[in-house]
Amino acid sequence: MLPLNPALAATFRPPVMEARRWLAGLSFPPERPLINLSQAAPVEPPPDPLRRAMAEAALERPDAHLYGPVLGRPELREAVAGEWSRAYAGAIRPEEVAITQGCNQAFCAAIQTLAAAGDEVILPTPWYFNHKMWLDMQGIRAVPLRCGPDMVPDPAEAERLITARTSAIVLVSPNNPSGAEYPGETLRGFFDLARSRGLALILDETYRDFDAREGAPHDLFADPDWGDVLIHLYSFSKAYRLTGHRVGAVIASPAHMVEIEKFLDTVAICAGQIGQIGAAWGMANLRDWLAGERAEILARRAAMAEGMAALPGWRVKGCGAYFAWAEHPFDMPSSELAQRLLREAGVLLLPGTMFMPEGDAEGARHVRIAFANADRDGIAALMRRLEAFRP
Repeated sequence: MLPLNPALAATFRPPVMEARRWLAGLSFPPERPLINLSQAAPVEPPPDPLRRAMAEAALERPDAHLYGPVLGRPELREAVAGEWSRAYAGAIRPEEVAITQGCNQAFCAAIQTLAAAGDEVILPTPWYFNHKMWLDMQGIRAVPLRCGPDMVPDPAEAERLITARTSAIVLVSPNNPSGAEYPGETLRGFFDLARSRGLALILDETYRDFDAREGAPHDLFADPDWGDVLIHLYSFSKAYRLTGHRVGAVIASPAHMVEIEKFLDTVAICAGQIGQIGAAWGMANLRDWLAGERAEILARRAAMAEGMAALPGWRVKGCGAYFAWAEHPFDMPSSELAQRLLREAGVLLLPGTMFMPEGDAEGARHVRIAFANADRDGIAALMRRLEAFRP
């Protein structure tokens, strides 16, 4: 029998893939098709102009098929630096941007520069499961930070969890899985805490394009020494529907970029060229289209909040970006409820147990609904099925 890395064996299997396995042997009649709200990903391909630009690059640009710079194509790094500097009223240079194979790889790269086996990283709960999985695989302890009733974490509570082994605090805003949009003052509080204790603050803003607030959600990049504390993560997957092309970004100090480059060169050499070309083209040409995408997601958010408010016994704790985090009214754990909803109501969502420490009672009481995958008619159908469900 082959040897097995115990750190890898100790973490759980990918939750979305686990949920897909529940579909085995099931069928759904045309009059009541499956409502799949399990994965936070666009279900449509990129818009036609973007696909055409990528196809033209594939046909006409030889470099689209070759290795590129480990830290990303210069034009995309420059575009991110310029756009983020304007959006956050800060000063970000292209050399402080790296392009990664999706945002998950950006997170892995950031953690790899900060922590080693035996160290600790603070994660608010409910947490994004892939963050927890990567920490497990590295032998790094994920320290859970329970959020308040508004699903926003408190810097003062985080400070109580800091030990000599703590390396970083990780925040996701707008949040996956809760949908909560962290106030600017909360983010500033965590930034100041991290600075005062010599820690890194990793801020994942994958869903920044779908924040309901106008203007910059924080002013952290306006701090001239932001690179001493902050590592920012982003994904092009949601904004431009580039999920299959795996294009993400990490913004960090030049000193950290030296270390990030080592990691990226080892695990992938570089992000895919065609995806990077598409992301740069999208940034330059799809501003109005992206505004329309945001408006549609916000409309779905409003439909979700309104529909859930009318469901007896259900209580939404957070709702934003692609997600609702909801407390269910049933006398069963969410791990059982999710599978029964699939079999009996044709609804696939993820149980809260997939986003919480093992055995945490809050996980058993909640579910994550990735409502961005359903249009407003689909959300209305979801409400009817949840209301009719009688376990």
